[in-house]
Amino acid sequence: MATGRRSRAFWSNRATAVDVVIIFVVTLLCLTCILPFLHIGAKSLSSNRAVLSKEIFFWPVDINIESYANIFRGSIMLKQMGFTVYITVLQTAISLFITALCAYPLSKRYLPGRLVITILVMVTLYFTAGLIPTYMLLKDLSLLNTSWVLILPGAFSAYNMLILRTYFMNSVPEALEDAAFVDGASHYRVFLQIWIPLSLPVFATLALWVAVNRWNTYADAMWFTTSRNLQPLQYLLYNMILSAKPTETVEIPMGSTMTAPETIQAAAIMFSTIPILVIYPFLQRYFVKGVTLGSVKG
Repeated sequence: MATGRRSRAFWSNRATAVDVVIIFVVTLLCLTCILPFLHIGAKSLSSNRAVLSKEIFFWPVDINIESYANIFRGSIMLKQMGFTVYITVLQTAISLFITALCAYPLSKRYLPGRLVITILVMVTLYFTAGLIPTYMLLKDLSLLNTSWVLILPGAFSAYNMLILRTYFMNSVPEALEDAAFVDGASHYRVFLQIWIPLSLPVFATLALWVAVNRWNTYADAMWFTTSRNLQPLQYLLYNMILSAKPTETVEIPMGSTMTAPETIQAAAIMFSTIPILVIYPFLQRYFVKGVTLGSVKG
Protein backbone atom coordinates (compact mmCIF):
# COMPACT_ATOMS: atom_id res chain seq x y z
CA MET A 1 0.00 0.00 0.00
CA ALA A 2 2.80 2.39 0.89
CA THR A 3 4.48 1.62 -2.43
CA GLY A 4 1.26 2.38 -4.27
CA ARG A 5 0.84 5.73 -2.49
CA ARG A 6 4.44 6.68 -3.23
CA SER A 7 3.91 5.74 -6.89
CA ARG A 8 0.77 7.90 -7.17
CA ALA A 9 2.51 10.81 -5.45
CA PHE A 10 5.46 10.49 -7.85
CA TRP A 11 3.26 10.58 -10.96
CA SER A 12 1.18 13.42 -9.47
CA ASN A 13 4.28 15.55 -8.87
CA ARG A 14 5.57 14.66 -12.32
CA ALA A 15 2.31 15.72 -13.95
CA THR A 16 2.40 18.99 -12.03
CA ALA A 17 5.92 19.71 -13.23
CA VAL A 18 4.93 18.95 -16.79
CA ASP A 19 1.94 21.28 -16.47
CA VAL A 20 4.18 24.07 -15.23
CA VAL A 21 6.54 23.62 -18.18
CA ILE A 22 3.64 23.60 -20.64
CA ILE A 23 2.12 26.73 -19.10
CA PHE A 24 5.50 28.47 -19.20
CA VAL A 25 6.05 27.62 -22.88
CA VAL A 26 2.50 28.61 -23.88
CA THR A 27 2.88 31.88 -21.97
CA LEU A 28 6.08 32.68 -23.84
CA LEU A 29 4.40 31.93 -27.18
CA CYS A 30 1.48 34.18 -26.27
CA LEU A 31 3.83 36.99 -25.28
CA THR A 32 5.63 36.78 -28.63
CA CYS A 33 2.28 37.57 -30.27
CA ILE A 34 0.90 40.09 -27.77
CA LEU A 35 3.95 42.23 -26.95
CA PRO A 36 4.75 43.28 -30.56
CA PHE A 37 1.09 44.18 -31.05
CA LEU A 38 1.11 46.27 -27.85
CA HIS A 39 4.32 47.97 -28.96
CA ILE A 40 2.89 48.91 -32.36
CA GLY A 41 -0.35 50.09 -30.77
CA ALA A 42 1.54 52.24 -28.26
CA LYS A 43 3.70 53.73 -31.01
CA SER A 44 0.65 54.61 -33.12
CA LEU A 45 -0.85 56.56 -30.21
CA SER A 46 2.33 58.35 -29.11
CA SER A 47 3.67 61.77 -29.95
CA ASN A 48 6.25 62.43 -32.63
CA ARG A 49 8.87 63.34 -30.01
CA ALA A 50 8.41 60.11 -28.04
CA VAL A 51 8.61 57.96 -31.17
CA LEU A 52 11.74 59.63 -32.53
CA SER A 53 13.46 59.44 -29.13
CA LYS A 54 12.70 55.68 -28.85
CA GLU A 55 10.82 56.03 -25.58
CA ILE A 56 7.96 53.71 -26.57
CA PHE A 57 7.73 50.20 -25.19
CA PHE A 58 4.26 48.86 -24.37
CA TRP A 59 2.43 52.02 -23.29
CA PRO A 60 1.85 55.23 -25.29
CA VAL A 61 3.76 58.34 -24.30
CA ASP A 62 2.17 61.77 -24.82
CA ILE A 63 -0.98 60.31 -26.37
CA ASN A 64 -1.67 61.67 -29.84
CA ILE A 65 -4.20 60.40 -32.41
CA GLU A 66 -3.01 62.61 -35.27
CA SER A 67 -1.63 59.58 -37.14
CA TYR A 68 -5.09 57.98 -37.25
CA ALA A 69 -6.62 61.26 -38.33
CA ASN A 70 -4.13 61.43 -41.20
CA ILE A 71 -5.04 57.89 -42.28
CA PHE A 72 -8.76 58.67 -42.35
CA ARG A 73 -8.10 61.88 -44.25
CA GLY A 74 -6.20 59.88 -46.88
CA SER A 75 -8.66 58.53 -49.44
CA ILE A 76 -6.29 55.83 -50.74
CA MET A 77 -6.21 53.91 -47.43
CA LEU A 78 -9.98 53.88 -47.00
CA LYS A 79 -10.51 53.02 -50.67
CA GLN A 80 -8.13 50.04 -50.54
CA MET A 81 -9.63 48.96 -47.24
CA GLY A 82 -13.00 48.70 -48.99
CA PHE A 83 -11.44 46.83 -51.90
CA THR A 84 -9.73 44.39 -49.51
CA VAL A 85 -13.01 43.75 -47.71
CA TYR A 86 -14.69 43.13 -51.08
CA ILE A 87 -12.18 40.53 -52.32
CA THR A 88 -12.02 38.88 -48.88
CA VAL A 89 -15.78 38.43 -48.59
CA LEU A 90 -16.14 37.28 -52.19
CA GLN A 91 -13.28 34.78 -52.02
CA THR A 92 -14.56 33.38 -48.72
CA ALA A 93 -18.05 32.82 -50.15
CA ILE A 94 -16.74 31.23 -53.36
CA SER A 95 -14.29 29.09 -51.42
CA LEU A 96 -16.94 27.69 -49.09
CA PHE A 97 -19.24 26.98 -52.04
CA ILE A 98 -16.60 25.15 -54.08
CA THR A 99 -15.17 23.29 -51.09
CA ALA A 100 -18.60 22.05 -50.01
CA LEU A 101 -19.50 20.88 -53.54
CA CYS A 102 -16.25 18.90 -53.68
CA ALA A 103 -16.30 17.51 -50.14
CA TYR A 104 -19.91 16.29 -50.16
CA PRO A 105 -19.66 13.72 -52.97
CA LEU A 106 -16.17 12.61 -51.85
CA SER A 107 -17.61 11.79 -48.42
CA LYS A 108 -19.87 9.15 -50.00
CA ARG A 109 -18.37 5.68 -49.85
CA TYR A 110 -20.46 4.57 -52.81
CA LEU A 111 -19.03 7.22 -55.16
CA PRO A 112 -17.13 5.48 -58.01
CA GLY A 113 -13.47 6.50 -58.11
CA ARG A 114 -13.67 8.30 -54.78
CA LEU A 115 -10.22 7.12 -53.66
CA VAL A 116 -8.52 8.11 -56.92
CA ILE A 117 -10.07 11.57 -56.91
CA THR A 118 -9.11 12.09 -53.27
CA ILE A 119 -5.50 11.09 -53.99
CA LEU A 120 -5.34 13.48 -56.95
CA VAL A 121 -6.59 16.30 -54.73
CA MET A 122 -4.05 15.41 -52.03
CA VAL A 123 -1.20 15.55 -54.55
CA THR A 124 -1.76 19.29 -54.88
CA LEU A 125 -0.82 19.65 -51.21
CA TYR A 126 2.73 18.48 -51.96
CA PHE A 127 3.38 19.64 -55.53
CA THR A 128 2.58 22.93 -57.26
CA ALA A 129 3.21 24.17 -60.78
CA GLY A 130 5.31 27.13 -59.64
CA LEU A 131 5.08 30.86 -60.18
CA ILE A 132 5.92 31.07 -63.91
CA PRO A 133 3.40 28.42 -65.11
CA THR A 134 0.80 29.99 -62.84
CA TYR A 135 1.47 33.41 -64.34
CA MET A 136 1.21 32.02 -67.88
CA LEU A 137 -2.06 30.27 -67.06
CA LEU A 138 -3.60 33.39 -65.55
CA LYS A 139 -2.44 35.38 -68.58
CA ASP A 140 -4.08 32.91 -70.98
CA LEU A 141 -7.27 33.15 -68.93
CA SER A 142 -7.16 36.97 -69.17
CA LEU A 143 -7.20 37.33 -65.41
CA LEU A 144 -4.13 39.52 -65.03
CA ASN A 145 -4.82 43.03 -63.78
CA THR A 146 -8.36 42.15 -62.73
CA SER A 147 -9.85 41.71 -59.28
CA TRP A 148 -10.56 38.06 -60.12
CA VAL A 149 -6.85 37.25 -60.15
CA LEU A 150 -6.89 37.98 -56.41
CA ILE A 151 -10.00 35.87 -55.82
CA LEU A 152 -10.20 32.76 -57.99
CA PRO A 153 -6.67 31.25 -57.68
CA GLY A 154 -7.00 30.96 -53.91
CA ALA A 155 -10.67 30.06 -53.83
CA PHE A 156 -10.07 26.31 -53.50
CA SER A 157 -7.91 24.70 -50.83
CA ALA A 158 -7.29 20.96 -50.87
CA TYR A 159 -6.56 21.03 -47.13
CA ASN A 160 -9.88 22.72 -46.34
CA MET A 161 -11.68 20.25 -48.59
CA LEU A 162 -10.16 17.28 -46.74
CA ILE A 163 -11.12 18.82 -43.39
CA LEU A 164 -14.72 19.27 -44.55
CA ARG A 165 -14.82 15.80 -46.13
CA THR A 166 -13.62 14.22 -42.89
CA TYR A 167 -16.23 16.15 -40.96
CA PHE A 168 -18.98 14.96 -43.30
CA MET A 169 -17.83 11.34 -43.00
CA ASN A 170 -17.50 11.22 -39.20
CA SER A 171 -19.73 13.85 -37.66
CA VAL A 172 -22.96 13.95 -39.67
CA PRO A 173 -25.35 11.01 -38.99
CA GLU A 174 -26.03 9.03 -42.14
CA ALA A 175 -29.38 7.94 -40.69
CA LEU A 176 -30.74 11.44 -41.28
CA GLU A 177 -29.72 11.25 -44.92
CA ASP A 178 -31.24 7.78 -45.35
CA ALA A 179 -34.51 8.94 -43.79
CA ALA A 180 -34.60 11.94 -46.13
CA PHE A 181 -34.03 9.73 -49.17
CA VAL A 182 -36.86 7.45 -48.04
CA ASP A 183 -39.14 10.50 -47.92
CA GLY A 184 -38.21 11.33 -51.51
CA ALA A 185 -35.62 14.08 -50.94
CA SER A 186 -32.96 14.65 -53.59
CA HIS A 187 -29.22 15.02 -52.99
CA TYR A 188 -29.54 18.79 -53.40
CA ARG A 189 -32.25 19.03 -50.74
CA VAL A 190 -30.36 16.72 -48.35
CA PHE A 191 -27.21 18.76 -48.82
CA LEU A 192 -28.90 22.14 -48.29
CA GLN A 193 -31.33 21.24 -45.49
CA ILE A 194 -29.40 18.59 -43.53
CA TRP A 195 -25.67 18.64 -44.14
CA ILE A 196 -25.09 22.40 -44.24
CA PRO A 197 -27.11 23.24 -41.07
CA LEU A 198 -25.33 20.46 -39.16
CA SER A 199 -21.92 21.61 -40.41
CA LEU A 200 -22.04 25.29 -39.46
CA PRO A 201 -19.14 24.98 -36.95
CA VAL A 202 -16.70 23.63 -39.52
CA PHE A 203 -17.96 26.08 -42.16
CA ALA A 204 -17.29 28.94 -39.74
CA THR A 205 -13.81 27.57 -39.10
CA LEU A 206 -12.98 27.32 -42.79
CA ALA A 207 -14.45 30.76 -43.43
CA LEU A 208 -12.15 32.22 -40.78
CA TRP A 209 -9.10 30.49 -42.27
CA VAL A 210 -9.88 31.66 -45.80
CA ALA A 211 -10.71 35.22 -44.74
CA VAL A 212 -7.59 35.66 -42.61
CA ASN A 213 -5.39 34.20 -45.36
CA ARG A 214 -6.87 36.49 -48.02
CA TRP A 215 -6.72 39.52 -45.73
CA ASN A 216 -3.01 39.02 -44.98
CA THR A 217 -1.87 38.04 -48.49
CA TYR A 218 -0.23 40.57 -50.78
CA ALA A 219 2.20 38.51 -52.90
CA ASP A 220 -0.40 37.76 -55.59
CA ALA A 221 -1.07 41.48 -56.01
CA MET A 222 2.67 42.02 -56.36
CA TRP A 223 3.01 39.35 -59.06
CA PHE A 224 -0.22 39.55 -61.03
CA THR A 225 -1.35 43.19 -60.94
CA THR A 226 0.11 46.54 -61.95
CA SER A 227 -2.88 48.79 -61.32
CA ARG A 228 -2.81 50.68 -58.07
CA ASN A 229 -6.57 50.32 -57.74
CA LEU A 230 -6.10 46.55 -57.41
CA GLN A 231 -3.65 46.76 -54.52
CA PRO A 232 -5.08 45.28 -51.32
CA LEU A 233 -4.47 47.02 -48.05
CA GLN A 234 -1.63 44.71 -47.00
CA TYR A 235 0.30 45.39 -50.22
CA LEU A 236 -0.17 49.09 -49.67
CA LEU A 237 1.19 48.65 -46.15
CA TYR A 238 4.08 46.56 -47.48
CA ASN A 239 5.10 49.37 -49.86
CA MET A 240 4.68 51.88 -47.08
CA ILE A 241 7.05 50.09 -44.72
CA LEU A 242 9.72 49.45 -47.35
CA SER A 243 9.61 52.89 -48.90
CA ALA A 244 12.10 55.54 -47.83
CA LYS A 245 9.19 58.01 -47.80
CA PRO A 246 6.22 55.92 -46.63
CA THR A 247 3.83 58.83 -46.16
CA GLU A 248 4.32 59.85 -49.79
CA THR A 249 4.01 56.26 -51.01
CA VAL A 250 0.46 55.90 -49.75
CA GLU A 251 -0.48 59.51 -50.46
CA ILE A 252 -1.65 60.31 -46.96
CA PRO A 253 -2.18 64.04 -46.53
CA MET A 254 -0.03 64.82 -43.55
CA GLY A 255 -1.70 68.00 -42.43
CA SER A 256 1.26 68.55 -40.12
CA THR A 257 4.99 68.20 -40.62
CA MET A 258 5.33 66.95 -37.03
CA THR A 259 3.88 63.49 -37.75
CA ALA A 260 6.68 60.92 -37.87
CA PRO A 261 6.68 58.28 -40.62
CA GLU A 262 7.11 55.54 -37.99
CA THR A 263 3.92 56.68 -36.28
CA ILE A 264 2.01 56.63 -39.57
CA GLN A 265 3.33 53.12 -40.26
CA ALA A 266 2.26 51.89 -36.82
CA ALA A 267 -1.20 53.41 -37.21
CA ALA A 268 -1.57 51.82 -40.66
CA ILE A 269 -0.62 48.41 -39.23
CA MET A 270 -3.24 48.77 -36.49
CA PHE A 271 -5.76 50.00 -39.07
CA SER A 272 -5.29 46.83 -41.14
CA THR A 273 -5.20 44.43 -38.17
CA ILE A 274 -8.14 45.54 -36.06
CA PRO A 275 -10.92 44.32 -38.47
CA ILE A 276 -9.80 40.69 -38.13
CA LEU A 277 -9.52 41.04 -34.35
CA VAL A 278 -13.07 42.41 -34.25
CA ILE A 279 -14.51 39.54 -36.31
CA TYR A 280 -12.73 36.67 -34.56
CA PRO A 281 -14.66 36.76 -31.20
CA PHE A 282 -17.95 36.27 -33.02
CA LEU A 283 -16.63 33.10 -34.68
CA GLN A 284 -14.56 31.78 -31.79
CA ARG A 285 -17.08 29.26 -30.45
CA TYR A 286 -17.65 27.89 -33.95
CA PHE A 287 -13.90 27.90 -34.55
CA VAL A 288 -13.09 25.79 -31.47
CA LYS A 289 -15.95 23.36 -32.11
CA GLY A 290 -15.12 23.07 -35.80
CA VAL A 291 -11.45 22.31 -35.18
CA THR A 292 -12.39 19.60 -32.67
CA LEU A 293 -15.11 17.93 -34.74
CA GLY A 294 -13.33 18.31 -38.06
CA SER A 295 -10.11 16.68 -36.92
CA VAL A 296 -8.91 13.61 -38.81
CA LYS A 297 -9.92 10.32 -37.22
CA GLY A 298 -8.50 6.88 -37.71
